[in-house]
Amino acid sequence: MSMNHYVERVVDLLDSSANDLFDLSTEQAQALLVQQPAEAMQHIDGSFALVGRAGKMVRMVRSLDRPMRYFLAKRTEGPVLIVADRIDAIYDWLKSEGLDAQFHPSYTRMIPAHYVVDLQLIGCPDPDPVYTRFFTPEMATMEPNTQRIGERYIATLADEISLWLDRIPAHEPIGVCFSGGIDSGSVFLATCHVMKTRGMSLGRLKAFVLDLGDGPDLQQSRDFLNSVGLGLFLEPIQVDPATINVQETIDIIEDYQSLDVQSASMAVALLRGIRQLYPEWRYLLDGDGGDENLKDYPIEENPELTIRSVVHNPMLYQEGWGVGKIKHSLTYSGGLSRSYTRTYGPARRFGFRGFSPYTRPKVIAVAESIPFIKLTDYSVERLYELKGEVVARGIASLTGMTMPVYPKRRFQHGAISEQKMHQTLPYLETEYRKQFLSRYL
Repeated sequence: MSMNHYVERVVDLLDSSANDLFDLSTEQAQALLVQQPAEAMQHIDGSFALVGRAGKMVRMVRSLDRPMRYFLAKRTEGPVLIVADRIDAIYDWLKSEGLDAQFHPSYTRMIPAHYVVDLQLIGCPDPDPVYTRFFTPEMATMEPNTQRIGERYIATLADEISLWLDRIPAHEPIGVCFSGGIDSGSVFLATCHVMKTRGMSLGRLKAFVLDLGDGPDLQQSRDFLNSVGLGLFLEPIQVDPATINVQETIDIIEDYQSLDVQSASMAVALLRGIRQLYPEWRYLLDGDGGDENLKDYPIEENPELTIRSVVHNPMLYQEGWGVGKIKHSLTYSGGLSRSYTRTYGPARRFGFRGFSPYTRPKVIAVAESIPFIKLTDYSVERLYELKGEVVARGIASLTGMTMPVYPKRRFQHGAISEQKMHQTLPYLETEYRKQFLSRYL
């Protein structure tokens, strides 16, 4: 075939209406992506997944809260690049074109958060993508003063919530996915404070807590809100644990890691319950990203981690070990960059527009500037204490409220007793993986 008939094709299956850009249209952001250096992406505020093309070069980028995948298929007339937020969307398109024999889910690639990915459509052999980081917050630049750190951290969180509220019609209700933990608690109190100071009706606001019958979150949520005089905002969402379907969860999040399947199963139960009660509800906030920012995960549960690896590696929990590292999955990225599907997938399935203010770059940048080494002196116990101290001080400074701080508990351990959770979601990760692959094999 002569080169005159060589035609490369880009199929963009992304839903542009899911972009939530503050100062640009999707088309303007795409032009910026193609025409400017990768560093320009740090000036795009909001949530986005973008693909742009200049000749044979395709550029792709996303925010942390938006999964974005691609697949390069072969045709006699030239390659075709399919870009989507979901693996099954890519597969369905390939089937419609008779190209599905080339497909395997492990051949799809996820755009890692905080990078611009360049791909040249040049045919066989497949080109290597080029990754250019655009978000590089400095580490440990603040003084080891938890009062000042908390003030700056929560003030930045409140600013992001305020910007988000600007984009919501004044008549729309606002829900917070709530457990009474540090992350959802601080998001609720900051949201309540911003709405009150801006003269917005607090009658629009609710704190939704999942109640599967015997989990500790319901009482914790009541205690939390009653302690700050806001108990009237709590709304329990009662769900029968028997309705939880593991295969449905795996289909929604397109992943098989046990903790994410467990957490996402709770999210599916909560959001389905809200949707059944409120068919028109659209806007929800949550605290996803708060644990990652303040490095609040049990190190002893992961044999790959030490306190030194956690405090020395930038954005370890947001990005995993990072692009170009042996343990970085090309199919799934790493860290929250991978696992955000546990939040995004259920919200999309049930028709909500979600917002996790702790995932915003400006909030992450403040967290990265915390001098964790000076504050902890490599003490694991001190690291675990730090998040509650920082956030509570910041909330007190912002709102004047004394926020209760309870021990960390995963979503799936709060909505249902741990024993019942393991009875409801009993499989090992290898079984979850088989269930996921069974859709395609």
